[in-house]
Amino acid sequence: MAEKKPRTSARKIKDRWKSKGWYNLLAPEMFNRQLLGETVADDPSKVMGRVTEVTVQDITGDFSKMHIKLLFRVHQVQGTDALTTFVGHGMTSDYVRRLTRRKRTRTDGVFNVTTKDTWRIRVKPMAITDRRVQSSKQRVIRQIMEKTVRDAAAAMTVGEFVKVMISGDLAKGIAIACKTIQPISRVEVRASEVLQSGTVPEPAPVPVEAPPQPGEMPVAGEPPAGDVGAEEKSPEELQSDEL
Repeated sequence: MAEKKPRTSARKIKDRWKSKGWYNLLAPEMFNRQLLGETVADDPSKVMGRVTEVTVQDITGDFSKMHIKLLFRVHQVQGTDALTTFVGHGMTSDYVRRLTRRKRTRTDGVFNVTTKDTWRIRVKPMAITDRRVQSSKQRVIRQIMEKTVRDAAAAMTVGEFVKVMISGDLAKGIAIACKTIQPISRVEVRASEVLQSGTVPEPAPVPVEAPPQPGEMPVAGEPPAGDVGAEEKSPEELQSDEL
C-alpha cells in the first residue's frame, strides 16, 4: 500500500501586528501639543474619534493635581501624529468623597456656558460650606456660582477657561463671591464637558489702497503728475511759443 503523504493545506497564521503602526497622541495647542501617549492601528481612519485620558500631573508634573483627569479626542491624523481636542475633565471619585464630611452642606451646580470663541461647555462646580445651611442659602449660592462661571467663560477663550478651571482660579473666584452669603470651606469644579466646539475667526484682510488712475485728482500734499514744478500755460502763451 502507498504511504499517505502529509497534508500541505495547513492554514498559515497571519501576524496582524505587522500590518499595524504606532501613532503619537498630541495634546491641543492649549497644552502646547505635548505627547499624551501612543496608540496602535492598521489604518489611520481607525484612530479618528479615539479618546485618551491623562491626569494633569502627567502633563504639568504637579503632584497636587493627580486627582484631575483630562479627556482628549482625536480629530485629525497627520502622518504618524494624531491631533486631539479637549472634550472634558473630571475628578476621581475618592477625592470628591473625601471633601464631603458630616455636618457640612454640599451645593452642586450644572451650567451650560459659552466662551468668547463660541465653545459651549457644561460646567459642574460644587461648593462645600463649613456647616449645615438651609435650602434658601443653597439657592443663593447656586445663583452666585452660575453668574461667576458665566462671566468668566464669556470673557475668555476656551484655552484660558480650561486653564482657570484646572488651576483652581475659577473655584477661588466662586468662594470669594459666596463669602458674603456663607463662608465656604471648599470649592471645586468637579467636571466639565464640551457640548459644541467653536471656530476661531479668521483675521480680517488688510485693505490695500489702489494706485491712482490717470486723470484723477492728486492727493493733497503731493505734486501733480508730470514734471515737478511745471506750470499750466494759457492758450495765448502756447500760440506764441509755436511762432
